[in-house]
Amino acid sequence: MAVVMIREREPVAELAQKYEIHRTMLSKWKKEALDGLPDIFSAKKKAQKNDDENLINELYKQIGQLKVDTVSQ
Repeated sequence: MAVVMIREREPVAELAQKYEIHRTMLSKWKKEALDGLPDIFSAKKKAQKNDDENLINELYKQIGQLKVDTVSQ
């Protein structure tokens, strides 16, 4: 719905009536979507992905070490 609002092909009043959603809610969704767009392409997103990958790699190392320790005993 926010995408439809961003495109602005139909007036807010028409969309509100068509989807039976209050105009204020539609405007709020549009604002939240537009405010969030910059974060999609930000360095924060990439940093979070790198942090996740590092965590996964560390966990795999720990699992491998536990397997080696178990076999050694």
